Amino acid sequence: MNEPLAIKLRPTKIEDVIGQEHLVSKDGPIYNFIKNKRIFSMILYGNPGIGKTTIASVIANSVDMKYRMLNATTNDKKDLVTVIEEAKLYGGLILILDEIHRLNKDKQDILLPVLESGLITLIGLTTSNPYHKINPAIRSRCTIFELKPLTTDHIIKALKKATKTDYLKGIKISNKEIEMIAKLSSNDLRSAYNLLEICYYSTKDKNITKEVIEKINSKPVFFSDKDETGHYDLLSAFQKSIRGSDVNASLHYLGRLIMQEDLDSIYRRMTVIAYEDIGLASPNMGVKVEAAIAASERVGLPEARIILAKTVTEMALSPKSNSAYVAFDKAYQDILNGEIYPVPDTIRIDSKIYKYPHDYKGSYVKQQYLPDNLINKKYYKAKLTSKYEKDLNDIYEKIEKINKTDN
Repeated sequence: MNEPLAIKLRPTKIEDVIGQEHLVSKDGPIYNFIKNKRIFSMILYGNPGIGKTTIASVIANSVDMKYRMLNATTNDKKDLVTVIEEAKLYGGLILILDEIHRLNKDKQDILLPVLESGLITLIGLTTSNPYHKINPAIRSRCTIFELKPLTTDHIIKALKKATKTDYLKGIKISNKEIEMIAKLSSNDLRSAYNLLEICYYSTKDKNITKEVIEKINSKPVFFSDKDETGHYDLLSAFQKSIRGSDVNASLHYLGRLIMQEDLDSIYRRMTVIAYEDIGLASPNMGVKVEAAIAASERVGLPEARIILAKTVTEMALSPKSNSAYVAFDKAYQDILNGEIYPVPDTIRIDSKIYKYPHDYKGSYVKQQYLPDNLINKKYYKAKLTSKYEKDLNDIYEKIEKINKTDN
């Protein structure tokens, strides 16, 4: 079989895993699960090419248990039943289930009882946030571990190690070209290995130069600064430029992100900005951003840049308000601090004294909503950067005035 280099170089020992030190170092939970020979059902989630399958395989190969690998999308119920029957035969089995967020209800119903009994030890793999995408019944039976993005240094370390293996005999490549491949991979180790291997076999003399790499991958390499703080610094700069109303900087960082063709990151960050930084100052911005994302998805690049540039320009020049999310964070902090009290009698589901606001002038009537211990708590403080929020604040102050009356 013509196995890719990424498969050939997949570690078999936990000590050889690149990155994910918070999980696989000697103080990490997964390292100690393996050393203690005790594995629990878990979900590993994170970006592509950062080691989910590798860690799952290392776990499975390091303990005295049979294991099988399935994909929630391509394998059907029959495959799952076969694995369960094998588990009964062996007295237990590890199931590595890729794309677990796509597990449909029929398969979940089959899996849940054997997961509950411990017959199957599940290692689920996903690029999606399990708190949003995975059935709570599955999720509650698993420990969730988030894998962190690999750094450029991680990728360089792995590539240098690869060049010393028998799989790339006679390779000639300088540190500068290794760094170039690492940067082109967008911190995806699988992608870095693939590019290295293709470059290796695309030459007569196995000499990988800058020109060889550019023939295979012509996407420009970005150097954020001397230390290459990377992609996440670009996203941070993008958001902070919009927040700071610098339209020129906003468009500059948008251009750099578009050059990397990372539209998903742009979409996510624009959505956050619309609600975090612009918020109540321009409440329609969230809708506009969603429309821009839908239109960009429809036309794709390069035309998507026109839509995104228009929307980002408007976002940068929009008035800003973070009052809503700041108010929520204050409320949430109280909850984290244990400020959790009974719902007042006025608004309980079986309340006999509840006053229906729509029956009163202005659709507002004085009555208690916050718990007794928080009755005078004020979380929201308006940021008067737009007419819209000024109008909201007028309503807020009018309600506060009614609440202070005796009747």
